[in-house]
Amino acid sequence: MQKILKIGIGFVAGRPNVCKIINAFYLDVKRQMLELGEEFQVVFYVLYDLHYQGAKAEDFMNIDPAINAEPNMEVRYIDASEVEKIRKGVKRDYGVAESELDFVFGYGHAEGRNTLLYKAYLDGMDYLLFWDDDEYPLACLQAGEGKVTWKRQDNVVKHIQTMRSEDADVTIGYHCGYVSPIPHVNLENPEDEEIFANFIEGISNELVTWKSIKEKYQNTNGVTFADPKIAAGEGGYEVPLTYGRKFVAGSTLCINLQHFEKIPVFYSPKAARGEDTFFSFGLDKCKVMKVPIYHFHDGFLGYTGITEGRLPDELDPIYTRDDLVKKRFYGACLGWIKYKPLFLYISDWKNYQENIGRTYRELNKSVDEVSRICGKYDFRNVYKELEKYDKNVKNDYENFSKAKQIWKMLKK
Repeated sequence: MQKILKIGIGFVAGRPNVCKIINAFYLDVKRQMLELGEEFQVVFYVLYDLHYQGAKAEDFMNIDPAINAEPNMEVRYIDASEVEKIRKGVKRDYGVAESELDFVFGYGHAEGRNTLLYKAYLDGMDYLLFWDDDEYPLACLQAGEGKVTWKRQDNVVKHIQTMRSEDADVTIGYHCGYVSPIPHVNLENPEDEEIFANFIEGISNELVTWKSIKEKYQNTNGVTFADPKIAAGEGGYEVPLTYGRKFVAGSTLCINLQHFEKIPVFYSPKAARGEDTFFSFGLDKCKVMKVPIYHFHDGFLGYTGITEGRLPDELDPIYTRDDLVKKRFYGACLGWIKYKPLFLYISDWKNYQENIGRTYRELNKSVDEVSRICGKYDFRNVYKELEKYDKNVKNDYENFSKAKQIWKMLKK
């Protein structure tokens, strides 16, 4: 009897937009699986966080009933009761203290991913594809004169095929669209450019630098366009080990649950981002493949009409005059700065003081003016959070080590 291929598609969601994504693209996922030509089961996991943007549980229930009516598809919610069930089970079976469980299971960017990952493994899934609640399986391509065309992406099957052909542990795709939640800056004013250059360098991480942001402002209005060859499925390569890690992002990230014993834990300091960064540090002995497939990142949720089939023929710059844009930018900056001390400490602990000092200097030169430009959001809080997480960096490092110990025990 042929084994049923079991695919989990996981959303750690704080925004109800996740319902639009599942409703819009479940038939395309079904098409991909049918073209694969095997018996299959697809489970859409939704772990929703009611604290992230003040949404209500019912906001996440707007799922098309036709999905659960499909013979080999369903939506499974991981709500507060399910999270608590997982925590109690681990506490009972492995003797993990309640306070230590907080490093691994629960809500938040890292804890939510661990919870969903562990649940999918217990459910017997073969693979789990993480899919963020602001991404669509499409590639945006430049068409000349500021226009854009779109290409559908087989975002599930391409990962499965690569996993199998390469015997990979982890696969990661590409992103296009508004990859960074940094709004457009008026570069005609040299003073504003210098302010933002200092600020971006202060909060910068392995993904975001002022050089990369400025180039996109100047050339493509801040939009990352897809490479036509990659969007057509050409290419793909094994991700190399660079400075002790194999870089992956948190979405269009696929995990081989048949190799669960090799998969590292997600971690981030409390209320911080960086869960994919610290996950990447644990991939040194894993085979990680880059898959030629795109997700369009709608970082400011300005193009949710895509879920209703409305594909824009132009992609506009995103300006700070929109309050929702400023709020998104502010939240992202806080999330980034909270994990930067630990990132610097792990990357180069011998030169930590020198590197963190540079971060302080860049922010000190810019936070007041960025606050002025962005209105009601006080970006001086970014500096204050840096101070707080800098002082706590060794404790965060110990907690990260503890999270890895607990995860290792569970895998055994």
